[in-house]
Amino acid sequence: MSQTIAAIATPPGQGGIAVVRISGPEAHAVAARVFQPVGNRKLETAKGYTAMFGHFVWQGRVQDELVALSFRAPRSYTGEDVVELSCHGGEAAPRLLLQAVVESGAAPAGPGEFTRRAFENGRISLTQAEAVMDLIGATGRQSAAVAAAALEGALAKRIQGLRDQLTALAGHLAAWVDFPEEDVPALEQQALESTLTGCMAQLDAMIQSYGAGAVLRRGVDTAIVGSPNVGKSTLLNLLAGFERAIVTPIAGTTRDVVEQQVQLGQVRLNLFDTAGLRQTGDLVEAEGIRRSYAQMDKAGLVLAVFDASRPTDPADIELARKCAGRPALAILNKTDLDRAFDAEAIRPCFADLVEISAREDRFLPVLASAIEKLLGVAAIDPDAGLLASQRQLEAAVSARTALQDALAARQQGFDLDAVGVCIDDALHALYRLTGEEASAAVVDEVFSKFCVGK
Repeated sequence: MSQTIAAIATPPGQGGIAVVRISGPEAHAVAARVFQPVGNRKLETAKGYTAMFGHFVWQGRVQDELVALSFRAPRSYTGEDVVELSCHGGEAAPRLLLQAVVESGAAPAGPGEFTRRAFENGRISLTQAEAVMDLIGATGRQSAAVAAAALEGALAKRIQGLRDQLTALAGHLAAWVDFPEEDVPALEQQALESTLTGCMAQLDAMIQSYGAGAVLRRGVDTAIVGSPNVGKSTLLNLLAGFERAIVTPIAGTTRDVVEQQVQLGQVRLNLFDTAGLRQTGDLVEAEGIRRSYAQMDKAGLVLAVFDASRPTDPADIELARKCAGRPALAILNKTDLDRAFDAEAIRPCFADLVEISAREDRFLPVLASAIEKLLGVAAIDPDAGLLASQRQLEAAVSARTALQDALAARQQGFDLDAVGVCIDDALHALYRLTGEEASAAVVDEVFSKFCVGK
């Protein structure tokens, strides 16, 4: 924390500008060794929120034009003095600028070190730090809105509300148990149970929404399954927007799993187009079918494709039964042809059934809507403050379990000491969630996933 650090804060590759960020006690002094402002101005004495135009001067010559942005502690991203130097983009210019900054006294920043300093300086909570990476990685409008809400502290405020209720309850219990001579008002059984069940209900809502939130942030592995020639590869190509898979009228054309990542509506689908499911004596095709079933078992979403133009057969019924109980959507394809398929024979096995022609992109919004509804994404309130990581989920589950134990202890006639211990356990779990009692190992794990410039 006493060292001044620097890194390129923009992605590599060609672009209009690139930014080298410098943070630490010597940020302005280091930047001044490579930045020469236009006019009679000095970067070392610049106030916060000041922009200066000048030049990158190194090894006795002008290397580039620069804009320097000055931020003063504690009103900066990291809570320290920060200078951001904007140069022309590309590969060479920002690399040379960073090299000069490092040779001028800054140390190269590690992954996530800027955001870690913001956390350790009290600028943001651990949940807000995790939201930074979610916002950077967001691929849809809703996932960006969820991450932005967390970055603004929506989840931290939600947890703080729970903690306030439980802290007041724990304080009342401690006073009642430890200071009987002080005439502390008794804690009514109904009030105690009401507070515990109310907090449990809030945690339940957060835990139950985790899956849909995770889909928004990371996407969902999606298996496209069905018999040969039902249009699985045509559907993959429709979703991808180009001919990703080979399509022919010959059964068994797709013999291995074909992968493609697409954005459909608000959901990123990690698509796996699988071999047609049928009985075969071809060893290569049989291995492809085995992999199809394996992919189906691992998938977070199954798109089961059926041919509307041919009669329902036993293989269709078998596939439908395998989909029962899974997050699976039935897709009745080739509806532009004469209908022969009995959709009612498979409908009970699926949460929803949509009818499309995979050759027409006008059906994409229909698919998007059905998938968002099936995965619970459509019902998400992005401003609610959602759990954003497995670490947060585990802490919320621990808190919920501790409150359940507190309620059970009271209902089973245990004294208030036992109830208080359980409430304290719940509070510790909630503090872990926001990072206020996070161990060094937990903090290291969170920031190890960051890009260097953030």
